[in-house]
Amino acid sequence: MRNVLFLCTHNSARSVLAEAVMNAECEDRFDAFSAGSSPSGAVHPLALETLREAGYSTTGLQPKSWVTFAERDAPDMHFVITVCDNAAGESCPVWPGTPARGHWGIADPSRVEGTEEEQRAAFRAALSHIEARILAFRSLPVENMTKSALKHAMETIGTMEGASPIAANPDWD
Repeated sequence: MRNVLFLCTHNSARSVLAEAVMNAECEDRFDAFSAGSSPSGAVHPLALETLREAGYSTTGLQPKSWVTFAERDAPDMHFVITVCDNAAGESCPVWPGTPARGHWGIADPSRVEGTEEEQRAAFRAALSHIEARILAFRSLPVENMTKSALKHAMETIGTMEGASPIAANPDWD
């Protein structure tokens, strides 16, 4: 099993969606976690609603600080993936081990203004983009890939449909 940490600033929407999807779709190969640099007090209600409607478990989902995963007793992460542009630009803690890093930036559905249906549509779109990336990631033979090949594959996944402007240009950093 490989550990994957999804990061977003508030750990209330995109990173939580990614955690739930990966744990459901890749439970035989990956354990997913999520955290944020400035975690909010609760998971966004529409994130939970969207996950439930799509058939994913929401048990145990809660915002957590990324510092939790940098502590001595934290599980070693094999992959650290940012799903928001803000988190990608922040100075991250030093992670135990040497995780491969990737950026899969997706627009923040919690910032969508408009009708309730427009907001729900934004969460459904974010979930769809996350599902596509996770299914692409699941198909990779990560156990047998060189670091260079893995970095390239993760960058390619990050530029899939729905990528934020920064994610669509993997040379951003």
